[in-house]
Amino acid sequence: MNAAPSGEQHELRAGDQRAVVTEVGATLREYSVGGRERVDGFAAGDRADGSRGQALLPWPNRIRDGAYSWRGADEQLAIDEVALHNAIHGLVRWRNWGVRERSAERVELGLRLHAQPGYPFTLDLAIAYSLGEDGLRVVARAENVGSDACPFGAGFHPYLTLGGPLDAVRLTLPAAAVLRVDERMIPTGVEPVEGGELDFRSGRAVGATVLDTCFVELARDADRLVWVTLEDGAERVALWMAEPYRYLMVYSGDTLAPQRRRRGLAVEPMTCAPNAFATGGDGLITLAPGERVVAEWGIDPR
Repeated sequence: MNAAPSGEQHELRAGDQRAVVTEVGATLREYSVGGRERVDGFAAGDRADGSRGQALLPWPNRIRDGAYSWRGADEQLAIDEVALHNAIHGLVRWRNWGVRERSAERVELGLRLHAQPGYPFTLDLAIAYSLGEDGLRVVARAENVGSDACPFGAGFHPYLTLGGPLDAVRLTLPAAAVLRVDERMIPTGVEPVEGGELDFRSGRAVGATVLDTCFVELARDADRLVWVTLEDGAERVALWMAEPYRYLMVYSGDTLAPQRRRRGLAVEPMTCAPNAFATGGDGLITLAPGERVVAEWGIDPR
């Protein structure tokens, strides 16, 4: 029997909910409720195109030229976004993650990320996916098990869907500003959304709006959660994220292959901004030896 490109498939079930998480990348390949897809995933025989459902560690988004300096040392990461000459989406998307805990409704996958060129630090990483009454919950943990402090950021890349055309979906997103970017998608400043086509605070149809945008200045509820909601008639799906997620990348998939274009909306929690390794700020986390960070997000599908 031929092996799936994404490795072992971990199926979770709870009531009418079903999720599939893959060995390769600890990737969320499927999530459905009552047979209705709530993430636009990929088939078991395919790879995760467009970063679909992947975990983005130890940094999300882009690092310009793959270059940054850390405590006096210059580091050079591999360039894997060749067209824009950036390092993109971390180091673990194509790594094999092992099972640490498993039940019918929960799986925790782990990976020891060892020091390597461009990232000479060692992390113990774990991601737990679980299904419950409130939907899907994703908990990521990173611990510095090396001897030196290291830079760190986390992100995830789910594509939300209601099963119909993206243009008709009503999007509510509580962000007061976005990051301006240059031709290589590297931030150059902050711009308010007030009254413009990127102002989704009161909710409106996505329409023909093209999104490949990092939203900032996010409003939180009483529980310190940020909520992003997609609605289409009676259908609804919402993504929430807790601190330390402070940035939200939203991508309408316009640059994907025609059969994938604008089928789902990538709503990507990120703890730091694009290029944070190079700027040294913008949400960048410094992990001291023995220090751990935990970040949670989830999907409420009803």
